[in-house]
Amino acid sequence: MTHAWTPQSWRKFPVVQMPNYGDMEKLAQTEAKLADFPPLVFAGEARKLQRKLSRVAKGKAFLLQGGDCAESFAEHSADNIRDFFRVFLQMAVVLTFAGGKPLVKVGRIAGQFAKPRSADMETRDGAQLPSYRGDIINGIEFTKEARVPDPHRQIMAYRQSAATLNLLRAFAMGGYANLEHVHRWTMGALKDSPFGERYDELAERISESLGFMRACGINPDTAPQLRQTEFFTSHEALLLGYEEALTRVDSTSGHWYATSGHMLWIGDRTRQLDHAHVEFFRGIKNPIGLKCGPSISADELLRLIDVLDPENEAGRLTLITRYGVDEIEKHLPQLLRAVKAEGRQVIWSCDPMHGNTISAESGYKTRPFDRILGEVRNFMNIHKAEGTHAGGIHVEMTGKNVTECTGGAFALADKDLHDRYHSHCDPRLNADQALELAFLIAEELKKGQSDSDLSGIAAAE
Repeated sequence: MTHAWTPQSWRKFPVVQMPNYGDMEKLAQTEAKLADFPPLVFAGEARKLQRKLSRVAKGKAFLLQGGDCAESFAEHSADNIRDFFRVFLQMAVVLTFAGGKPLVKVGRIAGQFAKPRSADMETRDGAQLPSYRGDIINGIEFTKEARVPDPHRQIMAYRQSAATLNLLRAFAMGGYANLEHVHRWTMGALKDSPFGERYDELAERISESLGFMRACGINPDTAPQLRQTEFFTSHEALLLGYEEALTRVDSTSGHWYATSGHMLWIGDRTRQLDHAHVEFFRGIKNPIGLKCGPSISADELLRLIDVLDPENEAGRLTLITRYGVDEIEKHLPQLLRAVKAEGRQVIWSCDPMHGNTISAESGYKTRPFDRILGEVRNFMNIHKAEGTHAGGIHVEMTGKNVTECTGGAFALADKDLHDRYHSHCDPRLNADQALELAFLIAEELKKGQSDSDLSGIAAAE
């Protein structure tokens, strides 16, 4: 791609997974209004995230990326945000303390409103309507009126993202993330769980360590890292008009940054090399992700890397694999070998959710937890065998005690799914399952570390 890039140049390319707005004048007015709004995140924050991700690319840190499958306007509350952040902190503590690696924390939040669909239309009881594409586009209610794409929803999504970011920053920097509160993060849902017990044991060890450090004069007052945490946001940048409106030139560097989130990613359905989404992404300087499913070949991936990361910047590009437990061994090794042979400094992250989705007998869409665990184990083992870094995990999760994925410590079954199936789109891990997954990954990280790995991490710290 040798033509000049602008935030608008994607409009000259074919595009998929975009809604058909009936009122184009209203759409243009909405996008113009968004272009005058303040940025949601800042270029300096995105650069800081890339610096942290560069350590992940070198095997010196691990990426935890997770959050809702699709945020909704109806469930936007302080309690929901707090519960998500609390479980995310618990996972981070497990991965850092038990796994022995620094962690980069990135949420699927404050912008994850649009969802690609496998079909343009949805049929229920013989009636057919346009598919629900996320609250930023249309409504989930199965009515003709709700399913009409409405540009004003972009304004609503922006305002909810701003409010969510405001609360997340307060939690991260205002004392809620203080490690001395590590016991308080235990949720009621974990009270009777074996992994809740394991977390309590780990929290006790952390408390003992903090007590020793305090006796040595190191405490949250003298060491801000103990009372604060750095937390970044991300989402799939599906709605390109919205993203264009929030793309701004950075006065410090002169580069263009998407200010809707710190990190954006391209979905597996929109990664066509000659299409609009790749064109938009090649020009923004944020750290970016690319979902890689079974249909991508090694040659295609290398061409995409050439376009999206031409300067081979560590931390710029995260490749998020999504295969399914039965497919990962067939596809991942050849990609690892091809990218390694080219000397590319990418991050490899595992999305064990999307490839393991099934339809239960009850009719609910679900994800068996043992399949999720299986894909993560295979991901780690394949990287070990190929001599590459298993850099991160990308999961759909919630802080609520939902019943959407079967299995886990509480052995949720098909018959339990109807109890608390609240997802607007895809099934999510509940708090207990998310913590169980974190312990598994921590064990795998610990097994994969040699003494030289640990000394290198300590030196980097």
